[in-house]
Amino acid sequence: MKIDVQGTGIEVDVQGEGPAVLLIHGWPDTHAMWGDQVAALTAAGYRTIAPDLRGFGGSDKPEGVENYALPFLVGDLLGVLDHGGVDKAHVVGHDWGAALAWATASLVPDRVLTCTALSVGHPGGFVSLGMPQREKSWYMLLFQFAGIAEQWLSADGWANFREWADHPATAEVEQRLAATADLTASLNIYRANVPAESLVGPPLELPPVAAPAMGVWSTGDRFLVEAGMRDSGKFVTGPYRYERIEGAGHWMTLEAPDKVNALLLDFLAAN
Repeated sequence: MKIDVQGTGIEVDVQGEGPAVLLIHGWPDTHAMWGDQVAALTAAGYRTIAPDLRGFGGSDKPEGVENYALPFLVGDLLGVLDHGGVDKAHVVGHDWGAALAWATASLVPDRVLTCTALSVGHPGGFVSLGMPQREKSWYMLLFQFAGIAEQWLSADGWANFREWADHPATAEVEQRLAATADLTASLNIYRANVPAESLVGPPLELPPVAAPAMGVWSTGDRFLVEAGMRDSGKFVTGPYRYERIEGAGHWMTLEAPDKVNALLLDFLAAN
């Protein structure tokens, strides 16, 4: 269903009954990436709430980079919870969704029961990861160049995207982003929140995360170093649990769903 959040249409998939779990996808995905997790969580007695972020999938794609800044994205998530009558939720995010999960837990702690971040560690630690992470993050600089990034990703039948990203559902992603407006809208999340100067400092400052938090990193992640997630506990005043999944790439929810589901269900049950 599509709901209105302060004038922006946000597509949301809601399944099951019970304690709410807010599932936040990243780039270049939609809520559909959570299919295996939705099945496991609803079977275990949870209610899953999985929106498409603005600029992605069935949600509106407002023009203007400024409309994709962090406050708008967090505001959309709060609007989704408000629409569902949810006071507090377990918040789970992957990739950009993980960054938003950290930010939501930091900025509106009264709405967050637990915070689970997949792949992306706390944004406050990004700059301190140094050259190893900067080498993996070269594409963030490329993505700042409107038109050039779109051309590079889609050139030669999306050959660059396919080789670089190694996305498990590449055909579906390519088809969805084939419209230039859709691709630009999705890239605006980078352009609004990680301009070139942010890659070298100063670090983003957020209030510490007070909720119980879990970070999960996969050994085959080609975009992120382990230290970013392993050391995220320094930004958490509540209990922090770090887990690593062996062998899976960046899209662990699609490549190792059973392992992700087991960790998630165990963590939620304990909190």
